[in-house]
Amino acid sequence: MTDTPARLLNLLSLLQTPREWPGSELADRLDVSPRTIRRDVDRLRDLGYPVEATRGSVGGYRLVAGTAMPPLLLDDEEAVAIAVGLRAGAGHAIEGVDEASVRALAKLEQVLPSRLRHRVSTLQNATVPLTRGDGATIDPQTLTVMASAVTGRERLRFAYRAGDGAETRRQVEPYRLVSTGWRWYLVAYDLERDAWRTFRVDRVSDPYPTGARFVPRELPTGDAAEFLSNSMARIKPELAVDVSFAAPAEFVASRLPASIGPLEPTGEHSCRLRAVLSDSLEWVAVRLAMVDCEFTAHRPPQLVTYLNDLGGRLTRAAAPPAARKG
Repeated sequence: MTDTPARLLNLLSLLQTPREWPGSELADRLDVSPRTIRRDVDRLRDLGYPVEATRGSVGGYRLVAGTAMPPLLLDDEEAVAIAVGLRAGAGHAIEGVDEASVRALAKLEQVLPSRLRHRVSTLQNATVPLTRGDGATIDPQTLTVMASAVTGRERLRFAYRAGDGAETRRQVEPYRLVSTGWRWYLVAYDLERDAWRTFRVDRVSDPYPTGARFVPRELPTGDAAEFLSNSMARIKPELAVDVSFAAPAEFVASRLPASIGPLEPTGEHSCRLRAVLSDSLEWVAVRLAMVDCEFTAHRPPQLVTYLNDLGGRLTRAAAPPAARKG
């Protein structure tokens, strides 16, 4: 193999397999001399790949963790697996899957061959994830289009449905995507309204980049997450909740979004939640009921009242028809 760039890529592909390769075996695989292998390993090191050599009668090479992330080579199966995983996480706003993962998905899908894109779409369409119901699902393609526009500083057009059902067309300068743990939001400068806005991504449809580049404006607050928090606080009244659970804090925490706030252990089998939330009263009540343990709501009064009313409706809904008539 006389083509040095092609040989280096093949060598890197072999070294990315988690094992140690004897120099003689690498030389046989690539049909070159052990001396050429040593030179190629030095070239990879110069490019930032941390290749470790071991001493001995045969000697070997393996790729180890370094101080930086060099480019990776993926085979077809690996690329499809990563794309499907990122799509599933991004589409359901799984906690911990933030804008960085969406950018990674956008980069990966940009270079995927058409045959692999088809495989990813086929797998995605053939599976139905079991989600916790914390928020609406999102087409991953919508997220990747938005992430590309944010990264490329490209103006974006899309259709938007407001909370009251009103539909509009928007042209924006996208700034950042923000995940709250159960929903995605786009922070952007709305050109027609001449103001900063936040958009729920699950209410966006038909997004497409216009091709027009822009110089990013300065956000009124420190970062996009803070701007979103301030915007949500203005839209929704704050709800100061105080709830006791008859279950360990670890159990309750595993069934509530981390964004709700920390739980205070009050005993081996009990804990308490004191937090100020900007979510709707109905959403908070349903999330508490889904914890699947006994709990007591202490405040606010409207939450206690709503839970009583909700409990009555659920009890009536579960009663036999004859009992409901009586």
